[in-house]
Amino acid sequence: MNSITNFKKNSTQNNSPLPAEEQADMLRRELERLSETDFQKFSSGLVPGEVKMLGVRLPKLREIAKQLAKGDWETYLACARDDSMEEIMLQGMVLGYVRTPFFRKRPLLEQFIPKIRNWSLCDSVCASLKFPPSEKEEVWQFLKKYLSSEKEYDIRFGVVMILDHFIEENYLQEIFQIFNKIKHDGYYVKMAVAWAVSVCFRRFKPETINYLTSCQLDNWTYNKSLQKIIESRYSSPEEKELMRSMKRT
Repeated sequence: MNSITNFKKNSTQNNSPLPAEEQADMLRRELERLSETDFQKFSSGLVPGEVKMLGVRLPKLREIAKQLAKGDWETYLACARDDSMEEIMLQGMVLGYVRTPFFRKRPLLEQFIPKIRNWSLCDSVCASLKFPPSEKEEVWQFLKKYLSSEKEYDIRFGVVMILDHFIEENYLQEIFQIFNKIKHDGYYVKMAVAWAVSVCFRRFKPETINYLTSCQLDNWTYNKSLQKIIESRYSSPEEKELMRSMKRT
């Protein structure tokens, strides 16, 4: 972790900030130092089509992001590069970790979300985006435009944010209505919705069963939701059998 700490220290020289280009170069060198060839090959197989992956493990990225979030994060984001998946992921993680009101994060998130181009970027950033209960409704309203988007990763961002942060009783029925309205054919949208339905089942079983009996999910997403519930260690043998009996043909 020496270099991670050094990145923060070396971003200034003689008590003056380094030029933005030098900071970006320094971060890139640190990521290259932390990259692992075998991990890059393994991860590339899990993220089809991603050709700009260095192969840095998530815990290391999170540690760098936390260091950046403690410093001059606005300058970092202003000069951050999009040359690799990890460099883009760091931007989203920093937005998650930085302690600042959501109204300041919002325009930066609006700039960042179009950069999401695969499920790994999406899900890792969503998991990092923390906010206090007092901002929850503001974040919920922010998500709605992405949930009604026509872009695959906009919608996935919204759905994964739901399953990470909003599966609660007071949001549940609106969540079900949102899922009914999602008609995008993208694989990563459908998988996210199925995953989210399975999390709803884990936390609110009677309500989710009731939803599944009359939901408007397409057959593929519906059956995938049942499959995920069946595969879950949180489902009882009786619940798994019920899900099997509900499968559409």
